Amino acid sequence: MPSLVSIVIPAYNNADYLAETLESVLAQTYQRLEVIVADHASTDRTWEVMEGYAGDPRITLLRTEAGGGALRNWNRVSQAATGTYLKLVCGDDLIAPESVAKQVAALESNPGAVLAASARDLIDASGRPFVRARGLAGLLGRHGGGDAIRRSVRRGTNIFGEPGCVMMRRDVLERVGWWDSRFPYLIDQATYSRVLLEGDFVGVDGSLAAFRVSSSQWSVRLVREQAEQTVGYNAWLADEHPEVISRSDQRIGDVRARLMARTRQLAYAYLGRRMSRAVVDAPAEAS
Repeated sequence: MPSLVSIVIPAYNNADYLAETLESVLAQTYQRLEVIVADHASTDRTWEVMEGYAGDPRITLLRTEAGGGALRNWNRVSQAATGTYLKLVCGDDLIAPESVAKQVAALESNPGAVLAASARDLIDASGRPFVRARGLAGLLGRHGGGDAIRRSVRRGTNIFGEPGCVMMRRDVLERVGWWDSRFPYLIDQATYSRVLLEGDFVGVDGSLAAFRVSSSQWSVRLVREQAEQTVGYNAWLADEHPEVISRSDQRIGDVRARLMARTRQLAYAYLGRRMSRAVVDAPAEAS
């Protein structure tokens, strides 16, 4: 019997996009799935959207009390999962129909691998791609977990992508203490690193997810804070795991993290202008 896969969705004020996210999850070619969705005290219609899927036997609906940030809801859905493999998909992102099948195959054909990832497209609020097949930095096939961590640090960015790009062994995530929010903007990358310290990485070919970039991510202050947290994360790894991250790796990663922050600011500025034009042009297109 194929392994059970848990797709977990921590939702917060995702009413505008959650149905599209759920449809992408339910359209998977891999059939042995459980889907767990938890609403983190949303103030919009998120719970109402979730209730529309209550009749699907694959889906479990949960509520998470307010507070605790992303960590509380990410752990809530992950700890409720029972599958061999776990994929967390944020409530406004998308996964390709073959995403689960390809990542399960990668993990099952590579005993000792604990995490698989693929590239993704970056999409705007309306779902239009503005960057395609981003991620992995050429890290395809099987690699040591430490080598994969080092590659990401030296690149100055999270080459593994958002959680929708990733599948990991649930028992390993539990063993390392679930999601790690000591660097809040790097809750995904820091957790991947702790998992990858336990085993190997597999890079899966193809762009198998879509990450939605929202207007809240255009802030210069937020991008600067992300860069500073990346520097802190690099220092943590070098201090705690010098056998994986050297001081040279740390320095290179710090410089590139700050350069990546500037690049991200420019990309978001372009996206903001593009979306503003789309709003202005919309009435003309509709007439």
